[in-house]
Amino acid sequence: MLIRKLKKTLRLSMAELSLKTLAFISKEDVPAIRGYIASYFPNDPLFHNHLKRGLFYSYPRVQYKIVNGVTKIIGISEGVSAVKKISIIEKLNLWNKVISILHKDVLEREVLLGICEKTKFYVFLSPWLALNEKNYEKYQKLGSWAKRKALLEKILIGNIISMSKGLGYTVPGPIEVNILKLREVNTSLKGNPMLGFLGEFEVNFEIPDYLGIGKSVSRGFGTVKKIGMD
Repeated sequence: MLIRKLKKTLRLSMAELSLKTLAFISKEDVPAIRGYIASYFPNDPLFHNHLKRGLFYSYPRVQYKIVNGVTKIIGISEGVSAVKKISIIEKLNLWNKVISILHKDVLEREVLLGICEKTKFYVFLSPWLALNEKNYEKYQKLGSWAKRKALLEKILIGNIISMSKGLGYTVPGPIEVNILKLREVNTSLKGNPMLGFLGEFEVNFEIPDYLGIGKSVSRGFGTVKKIGMD
């Protein structure tokens, strides 16, 4: 996977806010976390990605997640300053249940995004919502795993390109994806049943840990983390 005359990868600022709470919080609580925090900052579209005239960004700068049982709120680029504002919040109100925040920890760092010469390996920490209504029907009609795999790899490449465009990065060369293993999982989005995928893939692309790929990444879907050796 050698890409000649590589352009520089995009360097981004990132903030990872971890919340330690008195009560257990599950992945099903992520929409409630997002809604409650957004209610603190109704005039800041970074927290909810909406303006009166529509979406604020094509790729959310603030993303809400549960990683290994820990509540994490990720801010990328403009989202870094937004995530810092959350330090004023001392509790969460989820489904009419008040949960105290015992500790807040913010890790700031610079990360790289972009095409690279060396293959990187990633795992989906939360279901990847790859399929819309149209390609869901196409996926179901494909009989063999080889054909389904090829379709999902094409979709994954498209998701990475969309993420890159949303963050101001133009991909300078071909992206090569290989899904190593993948399994279907049943999940839901806004109360609607959805088919998601969990598994691992390799790609000649640098993706910062805990960013989401695919649909509804602000709600924690499609969260990836690098695995293995560089």
